[in-house]
Amino acid sequence: MAAAVNRLLARLNIDPYLLLLVGTVGLASILPARGIWADIAGGIADAGIALLFFLHGAKLSRQAIVDGARAWKLHVTTMALTFVLFPLIGLGVQAIPGLDPALATGVLFLTLLPSTVQSSIAFTAIAGGNVAAAVCSASFSNLAGIFATPLLTALLITGRQSGFSTDPVVAIAVQLLLPFLAGHFLRPWIGGFVTRHKQVLGYVDRGSILLVVYAAFGAAVLEGLWGRVTPGELGLIAALSLAVLAAVMIAAVLIGKALGFAREDRIVLLFCGSKKSLATGVPLAGVLFAPTQVGAVILPLMFFHQIQLMVCAVLARRFAAAAKAA
Repeated sequence: MAAAVNRLLARLNIDPYLLLLVGTVGLASILPARGIWADIAGGIADAGIALLFFLHGAKLSRQAIVDGARAWKLHVTTMALTFVLFPLIGLGVQAIPGLDPALATGVLFLTLLPSTVQSSIAFTAIAGGNVAAAVCSASFSNLAGIFATPLLTALLITGRQSGFSTDPVVAIAVQLLLPFLAGHFLRPWIGGFVTRHKQVLGYVDRGSILLVVYAAFGAAVLEGLWGRVTPGELGLIAALSLAVLAAVMIAAVLIGKALGFAREDRIVLLFCGSKKSLATGVPLAGVLFAPTQVGAVILPLMFFHQIQLMVCAVLARRFAAAAKAA
């Protein structure tokens, strides 16, 4: 039965983990943590975030950083899409009238995030792209995101609302950067363990995100989230997510051709430069925003996450089919 369900989800290009996220949102909507339980859930979620970034640091190979520096032109272009073009589009989308301010902030926030790692590499491999470059580009993006996303958030979101503050940067340094660096410097001793138990530790990654989502949506529900957000606004978020993704993908294709990248590198630019990381975005939102804001802020990211997976899955298969036919 489980195998049949997994095959159906794969055929529909639906990420099974998204169903867990939706279920967590449903649970938080029905049974949000209150009082002391909310404090406990928040504390566990914070600990989970620190563990998540500790493991990210332990997974990052220094050799991958060295090797990736050789293809600097591709990586700089990917970064420009991720941290320049995306935010510019996000600012334009945020200005659309009639959208709930918290959701508009969420749309802008998702455009400030780094690229995904696993799915970017997987789609690059399926499409016949430069997998080694995808590994480096996605890893660089996530590493840069630890610094770039808090700074961009302070400049474009929290700074515009209440004046620029270094508090988000300090919070990231304490709760995310220090665990990340600790994990990375301990890699010579724990790297083998992390690699051998990659699947089990993957559950820790995803479980940490589910905890953050539960705590965030529980706090938002108690503040009246579902009384403010209408089904029409959710539909608008989905449409905007698709439009933003399409705009960046078109730009990636045009820029890749204009710069004379090989086909394999253009595929890397397309898949690494057009995606946003749910795994990084949810923990960052939990640190950068007040608990009552986080639920609404990450809602657009959840929509974008599924849309990008569906679109990229279709494109990757078409690239693979075109390569076979050539």
